[in-house]
Amino acid sequence: MYFAPVTIELKDGRTAILRSPDPVNDAAELVQYLYDTAADTPFVLRAPEEISMTVEGEERFLEAVVDSESDCMILCEVDGRIAGNCHLSFMGKKKVRHRCSVAIALRKAFWGLGIGTAMFEAMIGMAEKREGVTVMELEFIEGNARARGLYEKMGFRIVGMHPDAIRQEDGTLLALYLMQRPV
Repeated sequence: MYFAPVTIELKDGRTAILRSPDPVNDAAELVQYLYDTAADTPFVLRAPEEISMTVEGEERFLEAVVDSESDCMILCEVDGRIAGNCHLSFMGKKKVRHRCSVAIALRKAFWGLGIGTAMFEAMIGMAEKREGVTVMELEFIEGNARARGLYEKMGFRIVGMHPDAIRQEDGTLLALYLMQRPV
C-alpha cells in the first residue's frame, strides 16, 4: 500500500519525511536498520545475531508490502537516513477484518524527536479511513516504559498479557503485553 510523502518538523528543528519505502533504493539500508534497532534495545523481538535478511530478500518483502492492499509500511527519513519505520497490517479474514496490527521501531539516535507520534498519527488516520476497521492492536515487552508511554499517549490501553513470553539473553523472563485502541 502506498503512503504519500508527508514532511514533518522534528523537536530539534530538523525536517523529516514520512514516505513509502522504495524497494530498490531502501533495501540495503533497511537490512542494516533491522540490525541497528535490534542492537539499540532489548525490547524488540529479535537479537542482532538473528538478522538474516539479505538485500534481495528485503527488496522482495518491500515490493510485496508496497503492492499490498492490506499492508502499509511508512519510513521516516531524516537527513537522508532512515530513522524509523512502522508497519500497519489490516486483517483480511471475515471474522477479524475489523482489526489491524501495528509495529514500530526507531533507531536510538532518533528517539524523543516526535517521529513515533507522527508515524502513529499517520497509521491512525489510515485505520480510520479503512471501512469496517474498529480496533488497532500492538504488543510490547514488559519494561519498555518509553514505548508504553507513547502507545498510551496515542490512545492504546493494555487488554491482555502473556506472562513469561520473552526470555532475555540473561535468562530473565518478561511478559508480552497486548494493547488495543478503538478506531
